[in-house]
Amino acid sequence: MPAQIYVKACINGARTPDQHPNLPVSPDQLAAEALAVHRAGAKAVHLHPKDADGADSLQPEVVAAAVTAVRHTVPGLPLGVTTGYWALRNERERLRTVEAWTVLPDFASVNWHEPGSEDLARLLLGKGVGVEAGIFDADAAASWAASDIAEHCLRVMIELQGDGDAATADVLLSTVRSAGSPAPVLLHGLDESCWPLLEHAGRRGVQTRIGLEDTLHLPDGSLAPDNAALVSAALELLSR
Repeated sequence: MPAQIYVKACINGARTPDQHPNLPVSPDQLAAEALAVHRAGAKAVHLHPKDADGADSLQPEVVAAAVTAVRHTVPGLPLGVTTGYWALRNERERLRTVEAWTVLPDFASVNWHEPGSEDLARLLLGKGVGVEAGIFDADAAASWAASDIAEHCLRVMIELQGDGDAATADVLLSTVRSAGSPAPVLLHGLDESCWPLLEHAGRRGVQTRIGLEDTLHLPDGSLAPDNAALVSAALELLSR
């Protein structure tokens, strides 16, 4: 594939096992899926550590188990996790919980519209964890661009929902680029907007991502068998 194509695999997201038969949940499943997407061409993996019930968890022992399993199976593959507020709906408790992490991922996503995002980003940077700023809307983009965290981020992700379109993406891209941050930009959509925005990311020359977090379906509308099939389909589209 062309060297400039960068696809990260987002292998489970906040989805639950009832939504797809091959959604990875356990540490062993996450590790196996990370290896599969790496072999398919993904340059990094993003995952949501989950508890025994399949719900997203930020608890240190859950994060440690997931990160350890993936690192053992795919050493050297850049690995990131979520810090989504939905997983722990208390700003201070989320900070305390992430501060207690002892087995650290390479990077973590921080959604800039969520309460306490800037403090959380500072905490992660202080622990040596790269920060991926998640930008969902214009207010978050402006807030991130005005923050002194912007110049220290590993990556900036423009993350649009199912009704997102190329015009909205371009507005957010412009705001993000105006900050002058050296961080690369990644653009992706969700469900209905997933494949159109992945192709738009290719046209704009920015990074993108794909996986069961973002869509359960291949470009032809059929159910994807697994994350590796989604990565392969994404690379085929971007290489045209």
